[in-house]
Amino acid sequence: MVEPKLKRVTVTSDFWKRYQELVVSEVLPYQWAVMNDEADINMSKDPQKIEGADKNSHAVANMKIAAGQMEGHHYGFPFQDTDVYKWLEAAAYSFSYHPNPELKTITDNLIELIASAQDDDGYLSTYFQIDAPERKFKRLQQSHELYTMGHYIEAGVAYHDATGNEKALEIAKRMADCIVRSFGTDDGQIDGYDGHPEIELALARLYEATHDQKYLDEAHYFLQVRGTKPGFFDKQNEADGLERDIIPGMREAGERYYLDAQPIADQETADGHAVRVVYLCTGMAYVARLTGDKVLLEACHRFWKDIVKRRMYVTGNVGSTATGEAFTYDYDLPNDTMYGETCASVGLTFFARQMSQLETNSEYADVIEKELFNGALSGMALDGKHFFYVNPLEADPKASTFNPGKSHVLTHRADWFGCACCPANLARLITSLDQYIYDVKPNEVLSNQFISNDAEFANGLSVKQTSNFPWDGNIHFDITNASGKAVQFGIRLPNWSTANYSVTVNGTATQVDAKNGYLYVSITQPETTIDLVLDMATKFIRASNRVSADFGKYAVQRGPIVFCAEETDNDAALWQYEVSPKSTTHYSFQPDLLEGVGTITVDAKLPQEDEDGVGLYTEAATEQLHDAKLKLVPYYAWANREDGTMQVWLNKE
Repeated sequence: MVEPKLKRVTVTSDFWKRYQELVVSEVLPYQWAVMNDEADINMSKDPQKIEGADKNSHAVANMKIAAGQMEGHHYGFPFQDTDVYKWLEAAAYSFSYHPNPELKTITDNLIELIASAQDDDGYLSTYFQIDAPERKFKRLQQSHELYTMGHYIEAGVAYHDATGNEKALEIAKRMADCIVRSFGTDDGQIDGYDGHPEIELALARLYEATHDQKYLDEAHYFLQVRGTKPGFFDKQNEADGLERDIIPGMREAGERYYLDAQPIADQETADGHAVRVVYLCTGMAYVARLTGDKVLLEACHRFWKDIVKRRMYVTGNVGSTATGEAFTYDYDLPNDTMYGETCASVGLTFFARQMSQLETNSEYADVIEKELFNGALSGMALDGKHFFYVNPLEADPKASTFNPGKSHVLTHRADWFGCACCPANLARLITSLDQYIYDVKPNEVLSNQFISNDAEFANGLSVKQTSNFPWDGNIHFDITNASGKAVQFGIRLPNWSTANYSVTVNGTATQVDAKNGYLYVSITQPETTIDLVLDMATKFIRASNRVSADFGKYAVQRGPIVFCAEETDNDAALWQYEVSPKSTTHYSFQPDLLEGVGTITVDAKLPQEDEDGVGLYTEAATEQLHDAKLKLVPYYAWANREDGTMQVWLNKE
């Protein structure tokens, strides 16, 4: 049997083509200029307030210094190289839909620069090569060396896949060989791991590209050893000199922050730095899929359940506190002091994709959709040149200015950050969007995302999906089956439409029940058409009663889009509006607003305005409410106009 391996996917969605072309025309050139210190930018104050992280990028200059092409010292964080690597990976994916000879010249030259910067033994981390060669692999809690090299390995694999550039892959292999020689249980090796997971998923990816077993074995080793070496980081820090922190304050973060308190097999909850958690989970799922390790798979299920069922915001953002950019505890989901880092949303998307490839369950694609249209997408302005690090669900410019506890919350996206992990991370997600639309399993194809596309599969199956999603829920598929052999075609039934949907096959209404969250249609004829109509009614969403921050409040969602209220659209203070699930709503698509968005107007209630002279506190009495209208826009598009307040969760009438 010829399995329906995916050959090609071309995104045709108006919504997503705009973003993919924006990355090519604006995002990549802008980010390249920033990393070369050629852009006129105002660097945002680093959200973690680390000194010296708010001057410029210097990321490419660090590479040139390490390569001997410039003189100077390293500038920025020890992981500054990763800005370049994620940018390179984003560029590689963009070639699949937008060939660009000028950009390819830049990226080919960048590969040559990276090769020149790499040490003879395969090591590459410019901070240590330039300023601290004697400290290589000696302070792994803070050094981010394996994290940094992992990001290049991912980029190198992607660039080789996109262009056939052998040097790009060779750099990755030499880097990985250096790591394999350096880490393990043999004499002379370091029996330990990086403070920031990433190398695990990168090595698994390199294994898939090369089929070299040692890379998968090393990824497996890093997952198995994590948390089994009490005091590993402390011992390294002491040997290296306690006063010689690479990143101030990181030594005191604690084992929980580094996911180092217990072996993965014993960890019950998703604790610690949110990005570290989701990168580790991605590596766990990747290696579990490739090795069949049931212990890792069980851990994936535990972490997934804890994150998605108890620690994820309605927009898909994760990370409840600015202190450590971290998860806190179950159901702790504050809206105005949250972190919700863009990188964490991107990383959770990676985790969900690996789980979706591992097993058939539409819940994973549901979360990917939530991130794509809400939590991750919010991280970039509509112009492609401004970015959020932190993604709050409630914001007030005065609070961000005058309340130190909310100073990490921006109400307009920044030009750039000293710790600029998020901009290029989001860029590589958008340019690789074609990889998230389908899963291919034995004798079946799963359509995961409602993103218009043309797809071809190795067994002769071709699929053309068309729609005006996310603004319209009418999804049409034209499927050609040249082989004549039956293929099961599964269409995800999104969790927001399970109670109301219809399916038509070849013009005939058909009863199709969901299995594992997918609607299966057997493709046996040469030509098949499927029409799926999804429920696009406006819905009022409530949080679990265990979430104190959202008790007595509602969020508004239509299809996959979560909406918010902005001060610029409404007359009164946003916290004064009260809504009911029975409130009348009106949806309208406005093509000239925010690059074309759907808006929702909600019938609401407002209290009478307090008169001058009324005390700060007065005896409660029956409050007079009057009718009002509250306008909402998609959350991903907020903060693209006048500065002002914003709220996702609205008070209950």
